[in-house]
Amino acid sequence: MKFPAYPRTKPSGIEWLGEVPEHWTVIKVKFVAKMESGHTPSKSEPANWIEDDCVIPWVSLNDTKHLKENDFISDTAVKISEEGMKNSSAHLLPAGVVVFTRDATIGLTAITTCPAAVSQHIIAWVPGAKITAKYLLLSFKAMQQYLDSFTFGSTLKTIGMTDVRKLVMPVPSFAEQEAIAAYLDRATGRLDRLVAKKQELIERLKEKRTALISRTVTRGLPPAAACAAGLPENPPLKPSGVPWFDECPSHWQTKRLRHISDIIVVGVVVNPSSYVTDEGVAFLLGGDVRKMQIDTTDCKRCSPESSNGPLVKSRLNAGDLVVVRVGYPGVAAVVPPELEGGNVASMMLVRKHQRFCSQWLAYTFNSQVGRDQVEIVQYGAAQKQFNISHAVDFAFPFPPLPEQAAIAAYLDSETAKLDALVGKVEEAVERLQEYRTALITAAVTGKIDVRGVLK
Repeated sequence: MKFPAYPRTKPSGIEWLGEVPEHWTVIKVKFVAKMESGHTPSKSEPANWIEDDCVIPWVSLNDTKHLKENDFISDTAVKISEEGMKNSSAHLLPAGVVVFTRDATIGLTAITTCPAAVSQHIIAWVPGAKITAKYLLLSFKAMQQYLDSFTFGSTLKTIGMTDVRKLVMPVPSFAEQEAIAAYLDRATGRLDRLVAKKQELIERLKEKRTALISRTVTRGLPPAAACAAGLPENPPLKPSGVPWFDECPSHWQTKRLRHISDIIVVGVVVNPSSYVTDEGVAFLLGGDVRKMQIDTTDCKRCSPESSNGPLVKSRLNAGDLVVVRVGYPGVAAVVPPELEGGNVASMMLVRKHQRFCSQWLAYTFNSQVGRDQVEIVQYGAAQKQFNISHAVDFAFPFPPLPEQAAIAAYLDSETAKLDALVGKVEEAVERLQEYRTALITAAVTGKIDVRGVLK
């Protein structure tokens, strides 16, 4: 849609703002809204955090996900007690306050719909007579890139209070603020609904992918693909004999992992960091492994001498299977030729063998058949993990080797098509979200005039 420009503009004197409408005021945020800082009551005082007494909403970094996705906040992940309020510098703020994150992800904002307190990682802005809460919120969204220029810190990004006090925003009349906010509510609402539909489509495509893999590794190829591969079409089924999958083709076996691969080992568990070097071969951690792929973009390194010497037990060979044990247990991928000679820390390593197709086993491990068995034996609250002593007894449907290869080839082809579709829809979502951000910025900074736009 083509928007008109304001007829007369003036320099704002602020680089990120550029020209603004002539009748607008450019002013520091602190002069139109009162800035309130927060506090965290002492964790060593049980009375501050007794669950039954904690009824006061307390906006903190625990609410980051909510703040990313919503313009309003009525409930918080953590609450504090009346005693906690008395024993700290935190105080109850009225509804209609704009909360603003100053640590971690900078500048996430929302409007409170009920009285609440905030942590020291949050700034609360109480709008004055010249600004509406909604327009203040939109202005913070518009200055996101500007905020990024003030951040510092490598582990935890933050913005200093001195810089916060310097923040500047353009302020139109009260009526114009309401008109701009009303238009943006309508426009962004339409965009959000469109994004939601596309995200639903992405979820359906991913569910279809998951179902396709699980069905194929337990029932075999669909008739047309089986015919093309010279395999039996619609083979009769038999009970599997294990609870993880009901039936499988009658000519298949059911095998434990220990009988599929003769060698199953664990990567370096004791002091893996002592082997890390600046250069060398890939030294994989669980975070480097995704379903069916290995990402070495940020992977650690170890020397070839270590990998071929004291760590030779877990040295990688092309065609081996790496399976994550800690964090996202059960996620599996095949070692590609370019990682031959590398090594792994903590993960389970399933050595390749001529009796199985590695790509087929990776698909089977990542299917619901593998997922169900991992969930039964995994343990740990903060980080889920499993022991190899349990994994070697995982039971899998085991087709003849030529059929394993055909299943792997079929799934490679079909999942690639689905992944390409997901990628296109994700690109569309990204473009819509970029347009949404650009529209808010253009309207709030006066680059377009939306006052007369009715739809």
